[in-house]
Amino acid sequence: MNTLHKNFTRPSDWPVGEDIDLKIHDLPHDSSTTEWWYINAHIKAENGREYSIFASFFRKLLQYDEEKKELDYAHSITWAIIDLANEMYYSNSLIDHRSPEIGLDRLRKGEIVKDERIRKSAIEMLEKGNVPYPDRLFKKPVSVSKSHLDLNFDSNSFKKIEEGKYQLDLIDEEHKVACFMEFDTLKPVIRHGDNGVVFGVSAEDMFYYFLPRNKAKGYLEIEGERIPFSQASAWYDHEFGRNRDEKEQEPGMSKDVAWNWISSQLSNGYEFTAYDLIDNKSAAACGSYLILIDPEGNRKQIDSFQLRPKGEDWTSTRTFNDYPLEWVLEAPSIGLYVEAKAVFPHQEFATVISKPAFWEGRVEVRGSLAGQEIGGPGFVERSGFASSENLEEFFKIVSRETIKSVKHILPKNPEGEKLAELVSRKDQLHYTHGIDSHEFSKALIEPIRSIIDRGGKSWRSYAALACADIVGGNSQKAIDWLALPELMHVGSLIVDDVEDKSDVRRGGPSCHKMYNEAVAINAGSACYFLGQIVIYQAEELEADKKLRIYNLYFEALRAAHAGQALDIHGLDYMMEEVVEQGAGRILEERILAIHRLKSAAPASYLAQIGVILGGGSEIQIAGLGAYYEALGISFQIIDDTLNLRGFKDGLKTKGEDITAGKITYPVAKAMTRLNQEDRARLWEIVSAKTEKLEEIREAVNLLDKVQALDDCVQEAQDILNDAWKLLDPLVRDSMVKLNLRAFSWYVLDRHY
Repeated sequence: MNTLHKNFTRPSDWPVGEDIDLKIHDLPHDSSTTEWWYINAHIKAENGREYSIFASFFRKLLQYDEEKKELDYAHSITWAIIDLANEMYYSNSLIDHRSPEIGLDRLRKGEIVKDERIRKSAIEMLEKGNVPYPDRLFKKPVSVSKSHLDLNFDSNSFKKIEEGKYQLDLIDEEHKVACFMEFDTLKPVIRHGDNGVVFGVSAEDMFYYFLPRNKAKGYLEIEGERIPFSQASAWYDHEFGRNRDEKEQEPGMSKDVAWNWISSQLSNGYEFTAYDLIDNKSAAACGSYLILIDPEGNRKQIDSFQLRPKGEDWTSTRTFNDYPLEWVLEAPSIGLYVEAKAVFPHQEFATVISKPAFWEGRVEVRGSLAGQEIGGPGFVERSGFASSENLEEFFKIVSRETIKSVKHILPKNPEGEKLAELVSRKDQLHYTHGIDSHEFSKALIEPIRSIIDRGGKSWRSYAALACADIVGGNSQKAIDWLALPELMHVGSLIVDDVEDKSDVRRGGPSCHKMYNEAVAINAGSACYFLGQIVIYQAEELEADKKLRIYNLYFEALRAAHAGQALDIHGLDYMMEEVVEQGAGRILEERILAIHRLKSAAPASYLAQIGVILGGGSEIQIAGLGAYYEALGISFQIIDDTLNLRGFKDGLKTKGEDITAGKITYPVAKAMTRLNQEDRARLWEIVSAKTEKLEEIREAVNLLDKVQALDDCVQEAQDILNDAWKLLDPLVRDSMVKLNLRAFSWYVLDRHY
């Protein structure tokens, strides 16, 4: 017996002896704080295509209801239909109608999520009584029979219809998919773990049994098409258990456990299942089990084995979680070596039940057992391994994926059609005649990549993907679009650094310092046109949408250059009148116009491009465009205050905007409030471009005298909050929307 269970008191309603009576143990267990019933199946359909399905019915104890004198449970269900040929993953998640109340209680206790902004955003959404889509609330009461297996979770049910025969009905009316299946047991019940006992994902002690092979019949419905089975095989798991009493708890027992699980029904009549549990706090193993079942139904437990990922991870653009797509399961003692490969990558299941999602999908298994070749369909589940715990970590992953996207568009030392594409069009090979690819890379690609490869915040790139998802689109299909905002932004940075004579960019020398000004100006300008390749490569995009995106892209560039021209030209020409008459409000308008053109308009256009890619409505295109415009303006106002607050708070920045003689938004706001003498002194310091710390400090004190810095921060927040109120009713409450709200606060809560 695993040592994790040494002080555990076995519940009285667990199986006794070697036999498991399914008439009893298929039923819900009164002792259990956590229980679930799980089914998967692999289907060959009459239409010649293959499908897989899985479904999990969950039951979790909340409390003892004193009024009703009975235990009170919360319920949920997750299920999916997987269409191999079309690479479609139809997922459905329904959760308890009390979930907003339960979630609020846990969030306010500091549970579920660690990032304060995500928690704040989740609370805001749950307070409306909503849950983030794709989760939805049950519309009907849940019923769970105690006399026979009969689970009814809204429009989904799992029941035993006679001895050895089960029925599963899954219906998702919103997405127009369903599964109706019956299956008959072909093999005896098998215990998992240590003779049935395993460690649970929240420090529970669980009992786990399964039926590894069942003959199934039935049909699917997908978007109006009825798809009968021609051949199908099902798998059924049941797991139940409870949390330990305080006196039974082992020191250091974690309640934050992640796991990998695999099962397969092999063509030679064998089945296997294996999983390992990992303590997220210590990375220690919490139990690993491999069970092999032979064609006669005999169970063999193997204690020494490896279940490990192989190859590169796949990254979801919805959650930016990383998932292995290939696995190796190896047990030398029985001569088992198999590799399992996902039939397609995007089989991530997004739900608040798991943080923030899990990967469960169809894999193909190939390998050998005792010298004989084996193979068959299987399932892999990976859950609890969040790639990021906060938005800082999240955007590091976004930045990493953005760099990958740029590398795809702009590889070093390109050859053939790729080189032709970078200089003209991939079929215009005559334009590359006489070009030395290595020298071309040194002249153009390396200067650009020298800045991009350092990584940035990448929030502009995230904007496009988030806007595709938030309107119900699939951002995974648009992952290469991460490069377009980054190339646009980095092009402006390279040129700005030349214009501003900046020495440092993204923690290293600016482009013109590494090369020279001529190279940098050309490289920065080229970035704007290289971004066009992303649009050019979007072969599946309809012509009218592609044309509209072209127009939006170049409108963004025109706006940004207009703003840059006004910024370079400066506002000194106004200052005599402003100082004399206190006409600061006109100055504020001029600065906001520059911010709107330089920063807000590009962000707005990128958001609109994302909505178009996601298939959003005209109202959503306008609404998200307006919201990102507000975000861009707010961002720049915060940027103006950050430099001076950094000086005030003793951070690295030393008031460079004052040293540069720049008229920023806080200066304009102060000009509406200071008396004439103070206005004159403030302008005297700014116009002198002083590097004297005492004079910079004096200027900051003048701003503080009229609360200009604090009020700028408040105004930025008000602009964003007002824009959110307009956007909120235009897009469905969802996990992406929740993240977008948190991300907006992250952009404004800058301290770097």
